[in-house]
Amino acid sequence: MQNCYEILGIPATASAAEVKRSYRRRAKELHPDIPDTLRSSAERAERMRELIKAYETLSDPERRAEFDALYSVYRRSRGMDRHGGFDYRSWLMERTDQESRAKLIFFDLFHELEDEAVQEYRTRRGDSGGFVLSAHFAREDFMDCAFVLAEELVIREEYYEAFLLLEEVIEFERERAYFRHFFPEVLSFARGIVRNHLAGTLSDELALDCLESALELGFGKKDDAVILKLMAQCYERIGDIPTARVCLEEALRREPFLTGTRDLRRRLGC
Repeated sequence: MQNCYEILGIPATASAAEVKRSYRRRAKELHPDIPDTLRSSAERAERMRELIKAYETLSDPERRAEFDALYSVYRRSRGMDRHGGFDYRSWLMERTDQESRAKLIFFDLFHELEDEAVQEYRTRRGDSGGFVLSAHFAREDFMDCAFVLAEELVIREEYYEAFLLLEEVIEFERERAYFRHFFPEVLSFARGIVRNHLAGTLSDELALDCLESALELGFGKKDDAVILKLMAQCYERIGDIPTARVCLEEALRREPFLTGTRDLRRRLGC
């Protein structure tokens, strides 16, 4: 009997988020566009079929419960069960250095302790000495962790911190591809935050900092036009009419038929 957890490279206690993360990573490794001198195309296709089957089993709660029950019987029949083990989370909880706390965030995030992970991240971000999550992980591990953490932050309407994480992820991906075929999902997620949850949620000054950074992320001409329109509205609210006018004019230059600008154009004299 094949072990779905082994195929995905995760423990039996893995959360739904960890199942998804591992599937993404392994699917990328087996994608035909990724060079692999150790496996034939037929072997890669077979491994991909096994991976998809394992993911479909573990991503469905009912099918996963059924598999767990059947595999438990299978293991006992062969004397494979093992007991005991090192309590990694308790060990991390006892440590106060930033690297251990970062690893605690990672562990909790992928073991159905999302609230604890977010709370720990909030606490670390509030430290007087500063806390940068990416400083404590290998590049790829940080990118996986940051994306899932950003999802959890958005659920809790913490858009600013989510944007900062995604900004770093996007910059890393631009430098050297890791997410590859999943990168459009990252961009779409970040785009939604930028367009819908920064201006009007944050102070205008803080929103402007984020929007200016978003212009550097390469979303595209239409998205940049929307960002510039949002910047114009922020500048208008803080009383900087000349800069608001410049932003709106630049938005219209990129997208002449940009919607929702009529009243703003009238107020700014564009």
